[in-house]
Amino acid sequence: MPASARAFLLTFLGAALGLFASVWLVILLLDPYGVSPIRLPIARPIMDINQRYMYPQIVRSGAFDSLVIGTSTSRLLDPQQLDKAFGGRFANLAMNAATAWEQTELAKLSLRHTPRPKAFIVGLDHVWCADEANLVKITFRGFPAWMYDENPWNDLPELLSTKTLEITGRLAAFHLGLMPERIRRDGYEVFTPSEMTYDLARAKFHIWKGYAQQRVVPVRPAVIILPSEAEKLQFPALEWLDQLLTQVPPESFRLLVFMPLHVAAQPTPGSLAEAQFTVCKERIAVLGRKHGVRVVDFSIPSAITTDDTNYWDPLHYRLPVAGRIIDALKAAVTSGQDSPDGIYKLR
Repeated sequence: MPASARAFLLTFLGAALGLFASVWLVILLLDPYGVSPIRLPIARPIMDINQRYMYPQIVRSGAFDSLVIGTSTSRLLDPQQLDKAFGGRFANLAMNAATAWEQTELAKLSLRHTPRPKAFIVGLDHVWCADEANLVKITFRGFPAWMYDENPWNDLPELLSTKTLEITGRLAAFHLGLMPERIRRDGYEVFTPSEMTYDLARAKFHIWKGYAQQRVVPVRPAVIILPSEAEKLQFPALEWLDQLLTQVPPESFRLLVFMPLHVAAQPTPGSLAEAQFTVCKERIAVLGRKHGVRVVDFSIPSAITTDDTNYWDPLHYRLPVAGRIIDALKAAVTSGQDSPDGIYKLR
């Protein structure tokens, strides 16, 4: 190779390496996820769009002493309303389509950083009762396990990605006044459409999946699971829930809450699925008694769950319902009794 060509190649490679090093240094210094050991002491608002990447930095911020975990069925519980109802500084860390394993990993991270939380609320739904919870641990969204350990050095290779570069650019734009933060710093976001756009006909179509017959037809005769058969049912995620409750000190305010799915999303009355879900609920109630944790069940036919006007789709209630749930939780804790209007039961 001619000397001039070799010199050009070396210059090009040197420039490329210099650019790469400069970009990596910028990422490490700005560090949108708050995991770099050499990050600058700057504000790091939430700029990502994937909750699995957003929430670890909320946990590590030290700004909150109370938390909610769950799936999207818990996301509309406003931390500021929870603060008023129960005290503490709440963060809502519920994730869309979160598996029980993902919720467990997030809770474990939270308890390492806040080992004595003022309040610990788990929003429960079907994922905790899935018989394959130990086999299907993550979704197509992926899960950044490297963010959930306490070793900052193994994060460095993971920060070298186009995704991290994009979020770093968003963080820089925020500090330059060119972009607002993605969501509130306590994790709260109204992810449902604006209430101004609510269309009952459209909601009914989604709730009932387009079926003309918009009612639940019970299975008759009802399926009955004998005690000997119930003993054989496996709910792997409940072992994780048991371990989590063991880690939360008894002086913490603790709640397990079955969220109010529309009756169209609840197991059909009399079906095998309902019988199995009932067994799972009973086992969670046993865990609650074991750990002295109150279990509140909104996942029942009620004035909330049978009213189509309360929902956008079978899983997601409207914003006013979220406030009603918080008020009901306060009443459940205060009275220690089932709801007078039948919207929840204590297990």
